[in-house]
Amino acid sequence: MARVVVIGAGVGGLATAARLAAVGHDVTICEQGTMVGGKLGWYERGGYGFDTGPSLLTMPHVFEDLFAATGGPPGQDELELRRLDPIASYRFADGTVLAAHADEQAFVAELDARLGAPAGADWQRLAARAARVFNASEQPFLASPVRAGGLARLAWAAPGDIPAVAPGRSLRGLGRSMVRDPRLRLMLDRYATYSGSDPRRAPAALVSVLHAERRFGGWYVPGGLHRLGAAVEARARRGGARILTGTRVRSVTCTPGGRVDGVRLADGFRLPADVVVANIDAAALYGGLLPEGLGRAGRRQVRRANRSMSGFVLLLALARQAPGPGPGRTGGQQPTGSPTRLPAQHTVTFPADYDAEFDAVFAGRLPADPTIYLHAPDDPACAPSDGEAWFVLVNAPPHLPSTGDPRPGRSGPRGPRPAGPGRDGPGPDGAGLDWDRPGLADGYARHVLELLAARGFDVRDRLRWYETITPADLERRTGSVGGAIYGTASHGVRSAFLRPPNATAVPGLFHVGGSAHPGGGLPLVALSAAIVAELVGPA
Repeated sequence: MARVVVIGAGVGGLATAARLAAVGHDVTICEQGTMVGGKLGWYERGGYGFDTGPSLLTMPHVFEDLFAATGGPPGQDELELRRLDPIASYRFADGTVLAAHADEQAFVAELDARLGAPAGADWQRLAARAARVFNASEQPFLASPVRAGGLARLAWAAPGDIPAVAPGRSLRGLGRSMVRDPRLRLMLDRYATYSGSDPRRAPAALVSVLHAERRFGGWYVPGGLHRLGAAVEARARRGGARILTGTRVRSVTCTPGGRVDGVRLADGFRLPADVVVANIDAAALYGGLLPEGLGRAGRRQVRRANRSMSGFVLLLALARQAPGPGPGRTGGQQPTGSPTRLPAQHTVTFPADYDAEFDAVFAGRLPADPTIYLHAPDDPACAPSDGEAWFVLVNAPPHLPSTGDPRPGRSGPRGPRPAGPGRDGPGPDGAGLDWDRPGLADGYARHVLELLAARGFDVRDRLRWYETITPADLERRTGSVGGAIYGTASHGVRSAFLRPPNATAVPGLFHVGGSAHPGGGLPLVALSAAIVAELVGPA
């Protein structure tokens, strides 16, 4: 039996703790905040409740495997999954509205009806390509530890599928070669943003995300997706793991020989450990937690990497709208101020110039006309009977304070500011943005509300209150440097194989979570936990 300390109670840390406790290890989780779940957050006020992080689950079988390994499936009263149909609705700048039906034949018919007959055939070719890439990479890459020569190992495991992976092509380039309608290419481009990346620089291999979403579907947890994190937490506790909230780890301690032997807490107390699992941003791990002289390769890797995009969030508490048609029902543009209704639980509204959005974000500027993502669950747990709860997200540059410690933000969840790794900038792309600048968050919130109105979703006359969550808030709450949601962006030919590995160069130290292998998003974070648990082994 090993003494294991897990730093961070995000989903990756909780899942690793649950797995290791289930096989007999003595596990303690140290979480700097007062709540567990990491980015899988929840905010309540005045009868309204909001998921403040992920709101859509794909690849649910990954969590089924986690629960099977830690005591069996949860009861329906503990965790219920509801499949969504349509998975999402897409609205384009020309007013076209497209429903992404869960049934593939229905979706192909929708594509032909809305975009024109070639669109369905193009999509089917693209979906077949995505399936080949996913199937080629699932076992040798997604479910296995990353090692040197990751692409070469994939070639050895599935040499016939390397052309499908298209290692020398970007996701944008793949779309241009396979899809004729520019609106359909926008939908493909958006899969790059699932890892906080620019589709012009993201590898074509990210087309596999398309297959994962279409094959396994999109799922919602009644009561909010935060309940998934609570179910994983319950498994960790059931196995005997201890969870210490309000407990910040100041450093990882090592023996003179360089092997992990514990962690030092902010109050100076030292917790001994045989194994330390870091469920934190790679920049935070290599930028400040390791003793001098250790982790040099990891530091170089983090410094070379581009920080992923962050996000600016609006939580809108609305009065319930009277029944009536909305833009998703008619397919037409409605005038500002008209009644509106979201055509699906998840709605994406695209700007006229997608590239301008990425140019702005990765240069540290606010995009003037961003893509707007809306989540409006039809769930009594999220709003009073006379209300609606809308989660609004736009891509945003990471937080970078202009001088000294940031001033308190205007709203949103609060937490302690992490110790200062990565303060020289969000990565080689250049500057971030000081999100704590007075008036910035509220001013941009009003701008986003005006954009929504212009796109046919004017909710200003039924707005009761709103809260903002900025990248600065995300940094304080989760410890993610700059509030970069996925740690590093997937930019470059080999980027998928260059995320920090789960087994670090420091004996006894492991890395789990969205900025480690195999990447960000709930399913990949859970796979990361499974890999780490296998590397640590049974007691």
